[in-house]
Amino acid sequence: MAHQFTVARSPWGPDDEIGALNHITPESRASIMARVDGSRVFDLSCDYFVGMPTWSALGDPAYQIYKTHDPAGDVVSNPIGLDDEANRLTSYTGDAIAMYTHSGTHIDALNHFGCHGEIYNGFHAHEHFGNRTWNKCGVDTIPPVIARGVMFDIPAVKGVDQLSASYGIGPADLAAAAERQGVTIEAGDVTIVRTGRFQEWPNAEAFLADEPGLNLDGAKWLAERGAMIVCSDNVAVEQLPTEDETTWCPVHMYLFNEKGIPIIEVVNCEELAAAQVYEFAFLGLPLKLRGASASPIRCIAMPLRS
Repeated sequence: MAHQFTVARSPWGPDDEIGALNHITPESRASIMARVDGSRVFDLSCDYFVGMPTWSALGDPAYQIYKTHDPAGDVVSNPIGLDDEANRLTSYTGDAIAMYTHSGTHIDALNHFGCHGEIYNGFHAHEHFGNRTWNKCGVDTIPPVIARGVMFDIPAVKGVDQLSASYGIGPADLAAAAERQGVTIEAGDVTIVRTGRFQEWPNAEAFLADEPGLNLDGAKWLAERGAMIVCSDNVAVEQLPTEDETTWCPVHMYLFNEKGIPIIEVVNCEELAAAQVYEFAFLGLPLKLRGASASPIRCIAMPLRS
């Protein structure tokens, strides 16, 4: 029977906008940080640059960076109103960027996808969507993420470098990875599902095409075991194209609307996999873009002491 997508009400009350992130508490942060081995840090984020893989095929803007001030140009333009000698002494450089918020390593807020105009916890567009953004469940509501992290290295289970195109990762794959790695999910965990697709970065054609990823049953397996955030090394976390006949993004619909679980995409976990670090402290800081459906996030993994 096909899954019937719905919008859940939050167990944390009618005003809740962060869903599963309520698992982050002073006690949970202190608990994981007390176990950190500070001698190693794994950077899970990608670089941003002109030509990077993005959703431009759907009409969203590609990443651009523009020069606004340059040492030689300021001598000519003199924006501060100084003499030539002062402008030459002080070499001033500035720039601006334009981009889709769902570019590079980024976290999706709970207002990114809804169902019939309604997002997590029953907030409806008729009441809560203004001229530019939602006034509920925006990425600015997401707290600093400091939590236990667990990675599921699916290619390692399969004995391949990366999964085949459009492979759907289900419960059996995740359970096999957990058994092989000796890890379990605890309530409030950040879960990273490795497909190996990041090895194609930054080749846009290879990185974006027919990606392997979670199927709906795989997403349910993670959520039912307590995942607080679901991450992957691909552009959409989920299998594309999907096998679902009702929506092109069943994993997004289920995690956001029914479970209040945000997702992080384009996570570079290649070094983490090479080091066979499957349990770690995860730290991620999104920008506080008011009302936005996503933000770039600088995230790192720090191994735990034995």
